[in-house]
Amino acid sequence: MKKIIVSVLTILILFSCKKEQPTEIQPEEQKLEAINETTAENAVIYEVNVRQYSPEGTFNAFTKDIPQLKELGVKIIWVMPIFPISETKRKATGGDDSKFASEMPEAEQHKYLGSYYAVSDFKKVNPEFGTIEDFRNLVKTAHENGMYVILDWVPNHTGWDHVWIKEHPEFYTQNAKGEIIDPINPENGKSWGWSDVADLNYDNQELRKEMTSDMLHWVKNENIDGFRCDVASNVPLDFWQQAIPQLRKEKNIFMLAEAWEPELLKEGLFDMAYAWEGHHLMNDIAKGKKLVADWDNYMQKVSKEYEANDILMNFVDNHDENSWNGTINSRLGKAREAMIALSYVTPGMPLIYSGDEYGLDHSLKFFEKDSIPKIKGKEWDLLTKLGKLKNNRIALAGGKQKASYKKIETSNPNILAFERAKDGNKIIFIANLSNEVQGFENPFHQSFTDYIKNEKYDLSSTSYLKLKPWQYFILEE
Repeated sequence: MKKIIVSVLTILILFSCKKEQPTEIQPEEQKLEAINETTAENAVIYEVNVRQYSPEGTFNAFTKDIPQLKELGVKIIWVMPIFPISETKRKATGGDDSKFASEMPEAEQHKYLGSYYAVSDFKKVNPEFGTIEDFRNLVKTAHENGMYVILDWVPNHTGWDHVWIKEHPEFYTQNAKGEIIDPINPENGKSWGWSDVADLNYDNQELRKEMTSDMLHWVKNENIDGFRCDVASNVPLDFWQQAIPQLRKEKNIFMLAEAWEPELLKEGLFDMAYAWEGHHLMNDIAKGKKLVADWDNYMQKVSKEYEANDILMNFVDNHDENSWNGTINSRLGKAREAMIALSYVTPGMPLIYSGDEYGLDHSLKFFEKDSIPKIKGKEWDLLTKLGKLKNNRIALAGGKQKASYKKIETSNPNILAFERAKDGNKIIFIANLSNEVQGFENPFHQSFTDYIKNEKYDLSSTSYLKLKPWQYFILEE
């Protein structure tokens, strides 16, 4: 065991897979138990962008890689929308100066594939990705590898080609002229800018029945394990109170809300919500705009606003962040690895977005074909280590029966330290969340093993510690 000397070198080094023929006997298909409350305790969730995951952009190209996601500790696969995309008002660019594909030069229009979230049929698959049989094989392969599949659902709006536009215009929000409109921001009464979709009107009870029926179709007929619901808080809460119990009568599903509102997690509705505030806080700390005290305040706020069995999804990246707000590197810079580690050890469930396991360092096109890198390197190695830690340490349980979280005082405003503990098991996270060397009084005084480097250190006789910029440790006794 190494002896740590009380000096600057102490921590700078430390923290340094027609005749009747005889019937062929087939092996019994492995059955995956329905998702349950313990599934989320130590799970990692993976968001797959099928279009951009591979040069082919197909279900089959992703399916063949599912076995290796086990190396990353993935237990839940969130598949971005797989439905056909509307041709009408199909977008070519986003932002304030967004344009439709039809406005682009005719010779280029074919390359604009539109947004996954402009759905033209909730019961079919986008032929760009393959067939329904291909999707079924994806689900089957995931189940055989001990993973669950949740489908990205778009309940707030549809594309302009959806059959409801013609057959049930009453399902949509209309202006004073009786014209169907795109979604409106209720805070200012103006359009969100989602001009490629038509806003659904949940005052209509028949719409609610149809939407629930379409969701049930995927649970009953395609054996999926739940849904990630796009802009879930824009849909009336009482719809979820009606629909989710009906879905759960069919199967014990996992529900992820793209929302932060605590009320969506109550009464057995959604299982998990987005840790939006935590995500933005990590970005701001990396830029020097926020301090450790802000993180401490955030954790106190979470403990007050959410119930003990609520789950938050911790993330440094996802499809929106990557395409519209920049890559992990551009947002987090040298703080990147520390923030990724923080997303794993904080109560909740960590997210991996397609490509991040390979060091994705460009913003993927949203309306066109693009592709992620596929060479395993330091990012794969880091996420593999963190995934195993998350899967196998009860002290990092972050679901319905989560481990405790206790702040450790260091008297340095740039040093974040906390303890996670459960059933006698303990993990300590300590990090310098600044771009300068930081010293602090040693609050530990015992021996630890650093999980990432697998090195042992004796801190029992050390009074003062120093950490390099953005240096972090995950310590086990």
